[in-house]
Amino acid sequence: MMLEIKAPSFPESISDGTVATWHKKVGEAVLRDEVLVDIETDKVVMEVVAPADGRLSEILKPEGETVLSTELIGLFEAGSALTGTQPSAEPPAAAAAQSQQPLVNPAARRLVQAHGLTPEQIAATGKGGRLTKGDVLQHLEQGQPPAQPVPAVSTATSPRAAEPAVVAESGARIEKRVPMTRLRASVARRLVEAQQTAAMLTTFNEVNMQPVMELRTKYRDQFEKRHGVRLGFMSFFVRASVEALKRFPAVNASIDGNDIVYHGYQDIGVAVSTDRGLVVPILRDAAQMSLARIEAQVRDYGLKARDGKLTIEEMQGGTFTLSNGGVFGSLLSTPILNPPQTAILGMHKVQERPMAVDGKIEILPMMYLALSYDHRLIDGREAVQFLVAIKDFLEDPARILLDL
Repeated sequence: MMLEIKAPSFPESISDGTVATWHKKVGEAVLRDEVLVDIETDKVVMEVVAPADGRLSEILKPEGETVLSTELIGLFEAGSALTGTQPSAEPPAAAAAQSQQPLVNPAARRLVQAHGLTPEQIAATGKGGRLTKGDVLQHLEQGQPPAQPVPAVSTATSPRAAEPAVVAESGARIEKRVPMTRLRASVARRLVEAQQTAAMLTTFNEVNMQPVMELRTKYRDQFEKRHGVRLGFMSFFVRASVEALKRFPAVNASIDGNDIVYHGYQDIGVAVSTDRGLVVPILRDAAQMSLARIEAQVRDYGLKARDGKLTIEEMQGGTFTLSNGGVFGSLLSTPILNPPQTAILGMHKVQERPMAVDGKIEILPMMYLALSYDHRLIDGREAVQFLVAIKDFLEDPARILLDL
């Protein structure tokens, strides 16, 4: 029976997409729910899976083609995926060795490569002994020691973008032209728009991270044992931001035409850098989230972002954004606004510096903070006081618990 393969149904905010990668060739046997093709949009990468066991009969939209919502992109012949297979030209020994290798879903393969693992190290629980993404995540959560990490290759780019870099001989002048992904092009447009439409300024401060670091050291093992997730810096910054936003509602507001929209909730965006571009998943109702829940959600978003699994719903909205350039070693930066939000907090590298404390010199772990804000709505006084409030919460975390 012949079935139609169609592009996913896009949300209203997305007009079209691009065929990024066909994971199967015409005539190749496919199992039910196995990924056939990736469709890349301005915001996310969407997978189209096989509707049944069978074969990919025809590709109507090759890689790089633009497709509309629910547009026909291929034909699929349903039936046993093993019926009528072509005889293998491999030697018996090679065929036997290949048959012993577990089948791996594309999402699971990317995770395996990113952590320097091999499929044979992980117990496969999928249909027909297939290794799934859930199997890999469970393997990692159990604390299995990964091998030396290897760079993950994005499968949501064109074949030219996925090719390895050209190694030139000494003295050669080699250039390589790679098409920009839709996600990166969309991010580029939004960043330029933010600079052109907002009266953007940045104010700076510094925070002594020693109280937070001591708290983490004291309760790290108990926290991980009870909640199953590590206690990091991000949860403290999210909680400090939420409390500061409650005290300075203009920083949590947005501009809509000639109106100011004040939000009675705090949806915190966490900027995540991926091979395809910058994405900002949202921690909704962050004021209601515990430190453990924040850490678990941030970890989950990080894994999804790396694998291109974030959904439109997980990235829509947001009233304030955190950007952590410190994970890459940045000491100081000026983050760009994420419209229509009116402020973004930049976190940076923790570095020991000599500081004057009560007339004495002490070596303390310090972090520079940067708050970029839209001066059309937020005055300099409010921006400075907001950043000082975050500094106070981090240097004395008990203030958050005591609502001081």
